[in-house]
Amino acid sequence: MTRTGLDRPIYLTYLITDLEIGGVPLHLYRLITCLPRKEVRARVISLADEGPVGHKLREAGIPVHACGARSVTDFDALLRLWRLLRAYPPDILHSLLFHANMAARVIGFLAGVPTSRIISEIQTVEIERRWHLIADTLTCRWSRCEVGNSPSVVEHLHRVAHLPRSRLVVIRGGVEVESFASAIPADRALLGCQSDEKVIIWTGRLDPVKGFEQMLAAFAEVSKSRHVRFLLVGEGSYRAAIAELIRHHRLTGRAQLLGQREDVPRLLKSADLFLFGSRTEGLPNALLEAMAAGLPIVATDVSGCRDLIQHDQTGLLVPAGSSRAMAAAVGRLLDDPLMARRLGQNARQWTMQNAAIDAIGNAWLTLYRTLQGERVSRSRC
Repeated sequence: MTRTGLDRPIYLTYLITDLEIGGVPLHLYRLITCLPRKEVRARVISLADEGPVGHKLREAGIPVHACGARSVTDFDALLRLWRLLRAYPPDILHSLLFHANMAARVIGFLAGVPTSRIISEIQTVEIERRWHLIADTLTCRWSRCEVGNSPSVVEHLHRVAHLPRSRLVVIRGGVEVESFASAIPADRALLGCQSDEKVIIWTGRLDPVKGFEQMLAAFAEVSKSRHVRFLLVGEGSYRAAIAELIRHHRLTGRAQLLGQREDVPRLLKSADLFLFGSRTEGLPNALLEAMAAGLPIVATDVSGCRDLIQHDQTGLLVPAGSSRAMAAAVGRLLDDPLMARRLGQNARQWTMQNAAIDAIGNAWLTLYRTLQGERVSRSRC
């Protein structure tokens, strides 16, 4: 049987910059594992190594290939990618993250993948590396469309990168709401927390853009008048700098770096408040997970966060960079448990209605089918 027509599975290749623990690789894992296997045949190519998310994908039965790139000019890795695309031409090539998007457009073209079959996905409002936007502007026509995971991302791409709206699509990120909403809380005592402490938590990738300077300054202010603990869950290149910030604010023993954890749903359910201080975002998975867990949230009023948090309805928004405003909002929620409970319940309800992973998977499947249908129509002309 030839691989043509709409009556057989869509052969998808996902190309991603790396498969380390992080928002985008975990988004990819959730997306692939929620798609119906009868309708989609998926494989994943990492420009870098296989990584821990690659291991999870393999355990789920998804083929994973690693190109082993050590730099953006690793031509051996790009040659491996070219060979993989030539050996198994995909119906659709779906790339995620900047370097993978550029590779899909250039190496995909050289490998014979038509631009009409390439989807690029962007998950951040880029404000610090403007050259990414310039490169996106110059190459956007080498893909069929560009998908942003929030209205803020798409608007930024149109307004700043000057991408035409006709090439832009919004498909929100999703989360397995029930796994967070029904998680059994972790034992606080095993985390070193005292029974009378209020627990504030943050989860994600340890990166400078996440606003640790403001969060730790705010926590230091809050801890002057309250018995509180701050749990920081995740790993990343900024760990040493965060540890120094903890020492600078004399928070040793009260602010803890827990590292990478496999029990994030249970940790979230054990906490009293979620604090999120990013300077920019796309549609933060960590924030979605905290909302699904029903936590009251204090987040910065930046792109991505404001797509999820409606101030005083599903959380509190504070100006980015203001540790004083952040401390005041945290104190307000800690001192008003009824308000905190209301915001947490509203946040969980919002995720159930707007961010359930199955609905997000259906939106992606619809896009894949549309592109596949366009290809079949052209082949019949």
